[in-house]
Amino acid sequence: MEHSDSLRLDQQICFPLYVLSKEVTGLYRPLLEELNLTYPQYLVMMVLWENDGLGVCDIGKKLFLDSGTLTPLLKRLESKGFINRKRNSGDERVVQLFLTDSGRELKQKACSVPDQLLDKVNMKIEELQELKTSINKILNNIKK
Repeated sequence: MEHSDSLRLDQQICFPLYVLSKEVTGLYRPLLEELNLTYPQYLVMMVLWENDGLGVCDIGKKLFLDSGTLTPLLKRLESKGFINRKRNSGDERVVQLFLTDSGRELKQKACSVPDQLLDKVNMKIEELQELKTSINKILNNIKK
């Protein structure tokens, strides 16, 4: 028995997730342009707004980004004046990231981004919470 239906695009979970990711990231673009951030830079800033002074490796783990992707992104954030990179005095191999005053001020401007995005997707917060729970369950199962 042939299972060719399993190869149909409309039967794939990966395809709608891929398209959703692209579309949602696209919704962020104009909102983040006002903050002078790209979406990956916004993710880094959110991590630092939660925990200023994290190491590059810690941020990479949180965002599932390798150092080859993260390093140029961090250099751009530093050149924009949002962060400073400093070597850890106890271990020179560890580079820590610290928000500048501009980086901290940017948080206030960014506070409206989640609500603006919520308006664009036209869904109830409860529906989005359910979706997030399901996605996190999948991610946790994959990471096992």
